[in-house]
Amino acid sequence: MKTIKYSRQRESIKACLAGRVDHPTADVIYADIRRQFPHVSLGTVYRNLNLLAELGEIQKLSCGDGKDHFDWNTSPHYHFVCKRCGSVLDLPLKPLEGLEAKAREALEGEVHSHMVFFYGACQKCLEQDGDEILSKRC
Repeated sequence: MKTIKYSRQRESIKACLAGRVDHPTADVIYADIRRQFPHVSLGTVYRNLNLLAELGEIQKLSCGDGKDHFDWNTSPHYHFVCKRCGSVLDLPLKPLEGLEAKAREALEGEVHSHMVFFYGACQKCLEQDGDEILSKRC
């Protein structure tokens, strides 16, 4: 394994991501990092996020919205994606035991890992819909 040179910007990106419960895009992380490093480029943020994902220090999530989202939590867990507002949330559900074994049984090949996304509408969007319905009635 090659040695990676220390970078204050990379450490700042990791700290930013570790302090969040959402799953931000590179653009959101870039906006946060610019407060501490005003001259950092978006390309630097992208390169460091991709490097951290390759090293297994963070997760890179492709949720179907055309943007990569990033997650500090690298332990096995599932995600929920709101199709209305685009938020990506950790789903408080234990990973199903034996799922990878079942996939291996069904596949001629190797299964190394898996990622599961659930899609729907988050509570905030549902409440907003309820508020809109109430305001239309009045």
